[in-house]
Formats: sequence, C-alpha cells, structure tokens
Amino acid sequence: MTTILTAGDHFVLNSLLTDRLRTVAPDATFREITLPWPVEPFADVAEVREASGTEEQLIEALEGVDICVTQMAPLTERVLKASPDLRLFCVSRGGPVNANLEAATRHGVAVSFAPGRNATATAEHTVALMMAAARRVPATHADLADGTWRGDYYMFEKVGPELAGSTVGIVGYGAVGSQVARILQGFGAHVLVCDPFVGADAVAPAEVTDLADLMRRSLFVTVHARASAQTEGLISRQMIDLMPPGGVLVNCARGSLVDYDAVCDALDAERLFGAAFDVFPQEPIPSGARLLTTPHVVMTPHLAGASKQTALNAASITASEVARFLAGSPLAHCANPEVQALER
Repeated sequence: MTTILTAGDHFVLNSLLTDRLRTVAPDATFREITLPWPVEPFADVAEVREASGTEEQLIEALEGVDICVTQMAPLTERVLKASPDLRLFCVSRGGPVNANLEAATRHGVAVSFAPGRNATATAEHTVALMMAAARRVPATHADLADGTWRGDYYMFEKVGPELAGSTVGIVGYGAVGSQVARILQGFGAHVLVCDPFVGADAVAPAEVTDLADLMRRSLFVTVHARASAQTEGLISRQMIDLMPPGGVLVNCARGSLVDYDAVCDALDAERLFGAAFDVFPQEPIPSGARLLTTPHVVMTPHLAGASKQTALNAASITASEVARFLAGSPLAHCANPEVQALER
C-alpha cells in the first residue's frame, strides 16, 4: 500500500492535489498538512531556499510516507535522514529550490518539479506590467481616486510608447519568455531574444541577438532568465545605460537578475520612462527601500504566476509524475535522474 502526503498551502490546495492524485493512485492512503504560504512569506529553511513550514512539521508528517507532493515544503538533509520510507518528492513549481538535491540523491529519493505550470499566467502579467508602466495606469488611477483630474498627463513629453511597432527585448526564452514573445507578436511588436540556449529557428519570427545589442535596440526589455550564480546582476548598470531614452524595463523573473539601484538612478534622471517589477532583491520589500519612493515604478508582490490555472496545472503535472513513478516509468521532469538510473 502506497502512502502519499500532500503538503499543500493556500494556493496549491491539498484538495486540488488529492483530487488529481486519486485518479492515478486510487488505492493509496492519503495524509495532508497545510503550509502557511502565502499568508506567511516563504523563507530559507536550513540549507534550502523559498520554503514554507518547518523541518519538524515535515518530519512528523512523513513518518511511513512513500511519496510527498508539495509546492513549498523543505526537503533538507535532516528531513531526509528522518524519513527512510520516502522515495519520491514532487515539487509542484517550476524549480525545486526547496529541495536539497544532493542529499536527496544520496538518500535515493527522486525529486520532480513542474516546469511551465505558471508560464501563461506570468507571461500575461508581464505584458500587463509593460502596459501599466507605459500608460501610467497606477499613477493615474491613484490621482483619480484622490479626486485629482490630471489632464497634463496628455502632454507629449508625459505620454509613453505603444507596444505596436516597438522593439521589445526578451532576456531568456524558456517557457515564460516564449509565451511573452507570442503575445507581443500579436500586438505587432518586433521581438528580440537573448538566450544562449536557443537558436534563430527556435524563436522565429523573433530575432536572436546578444544582450548588449538587445539592450541598445529595445524600447521595452523584459527579463525571464533563470536565477543562478552566472546570471546574478545580468541586467547591470552598464546594460541599463545602453537602453534607448524613454524605455521601459520589466522583471517578473527573480530579483537577483537586475541592478535595482541602477534602475532607480535611470528613472530619477528620466532616462527611463518607467519600470515594472514583480520580484525584488529582498521580499517583502523593506520599508525604507528606494524603490518605494522612486517615480514611475509599478510593483506587484511576486504574484505574476498567481492564477487558478497555475494551481490546477501544478496539481495535474505532479499527479502525472506520481502515475509514472507508480508504473515504474521514468519521470518526465526529474531533477536528479541519477536516482532513477540506479533504480533501473
């Protein structure tokens, strides 16, 4: 008899996970715990990042459990040592940053993840932020809500660019970046792509170029690269200074990718028309952060991927991985495939 733990939260609900899992594992025994995210922000837990809940909570819940399905639970060395029955840990998000992959491999636990689950939601949010920054939507709404009718926003020097006919640079052409390109082409934008892992045939009709050329030519730039040691500070002060006057910069990927002080300097100097961010160097944003007082910044609290479809996709992708595991088939999205190789 297989025992499955669903460690859901207030976004990827246990009910969503269990409903999908019962279709692929009808004879399994189910347990559940509810993690506090997003009511409480995720945080580092021991050696893993962006996790929710505690090691103690997960250790207790994993007693006798074969499979754990979660979005945010922390799979640490300590949890693995205390959970000898665990064989599969399904992370229902785009990357398993809350799992210690090296330790999981040593303990014979396969870790899967759910790439692309929020690609459409994040792409739509990205384009919404582009338009909000270019058309001053938050600022004009705030003025009207305050009882002020600002006709001067119609003055030529205060209006922003259209997406139609503009060159838009996409840094990173994975699941999200490719969706953004598709949407922008529908607007009539000319799309440039910088991604060392894709070629011209993969992005057509967009154009592949290097980062410096993309920054020089793009009136809008949107960032969708993975966060890593190699991409930290990718959109540097030097790169931001290359952007055309009156440009708009958007980041819905990770805060570590962009030099935010350089963006604030460019906005203060009116070299950039606007910027829009869903992610930040520190989350939640500290009360004294410069971004909170810099003009023409549009911000949302790391919710670009927040849609009902994202949560449903997360449940479906992880249930499919559990079905493969129970059938003895290779996982489609295994973060440590050497575990499966050893089992075969």
